[in-house]
Amino acid sequence: MTNPPVTTEFRNEVAEAIIAALNLDLAIGEIDPEAPLYGDGLGLDSIDILEVALVTSKKYGLQIKADSPDNAKIFKSLNSLCEYIVTNRTK
Repeated sequence: MTNPPVTTEFRNEVAEAIIAALNLDLAIGEIDPEAPLYGDGLGLDSIDILEVALVTSKKYGLQIKADSPDNAKIFKSLNSLCEYIVTNRTK
């Protein structure tokens, strides 16, 4: 079974969840889907990433552990986070 593709609508939904969770003063379209979420790019720090993990875990029924070796890949960009959610979501 193949995973459904990440749609623009879904990417915008995840971007909106990130913006709301972190109270960012950004519009959805201002988040480059390929830009890094951590450090350069969106400029999130480790606390922000933990908050994003918590919000997406609750919203989509995921389990993202703080010490997972996959976190660098998961949070590489908005697109990579969306791909992870689509692949692993239970809600």
